[in-house]
Amino acid sequence: MAAFYLTYSFLIGLVAGSFYNVVGLRVPKRQSIVRPGSHCGHCKRQLTMWELIPVVSYLCLRGKCRGCGHAISPIYPLIELVNAALFTAAPLVLGWSWELVIAWLLISLLTIITVSDIAYMLIPDKILLFFGTLFIFLRYFVQPPAAWWEPLAGAAAGFGLLLLIAILSKGGMGGGDIKLFAVLGWVLGWKLVLIAFVIAAFYGTMLGIIGMATGKVKVGKAMPFGPAIAMGTLTAYFFGERFLHWYATIIAF
Repeated sequence: MAAFYLTYSFLIGLVAGSFYNVVGLRVPKRQSIVRPGSHCGHCKRQLTMWELIPVVSYLCLRGKCRGCGHAISPIYPLIELVNAALFTAAPLVLGWSWELVIAWLLISLLTIITVSDIAYMLIPDKILLFFGTLFIFLRYFVQPPAAWWEPLAGAAAGFGLLLLIAILSKGGMGGGDIKLFAVLGWVLGWKLVLIAFVIAAFYGTMLGIIGMATGKVKVGKAMPFGPAIAMGTLTAYFFGERFLHWYATIIAF
């Protein structure tokens, strides 16, 4: 039975990842996520049902549009696979509880902002408002924290830290990142959101080094911080409490 639920989670994650690609690419451009239907970005041809199967269609088409032969970005199937893997891993870490709903929503938010940040260097307010509203409801009425003030403190810590960095760096941190960390702080609490930022900064540095080594990132040119935020947040969310426990043990000695 467990295998069935995990397989189901993986398939749902694949389908959701495909949809999140659409959301992340269209919402920043103020386009409908329903119409027009999925189409080739190059020749504008409407895609058939068989061309919309997550990952499988990309592999069968060998990464090219069936109509014009234009290359399809590998980002699309990669996002689908990563989202599916995270949807499947979440219950293995958290178990089957209401917290899992928050985890899946958090993964969904981070997947969407990763797509939009990579494509446009932008994190849409609409996305943050939608998920932020859901998190407020869930954290207070479905899966409340041990202390009622913890989400408020987390949101304040996330927002305040990023705002301070933006002021001190004179614009080195985007407004979307600041608002995103306020939402993340509501989910994580003040301790884990600070850990999330530190880990995100580490991931961002590593991605920057790799990007410069491969020629994808130029010195002095801005790069999307969204992917690093996503990785740092999920690391803190799933393993942050264990890190804090380990750190407290070390300090005790």
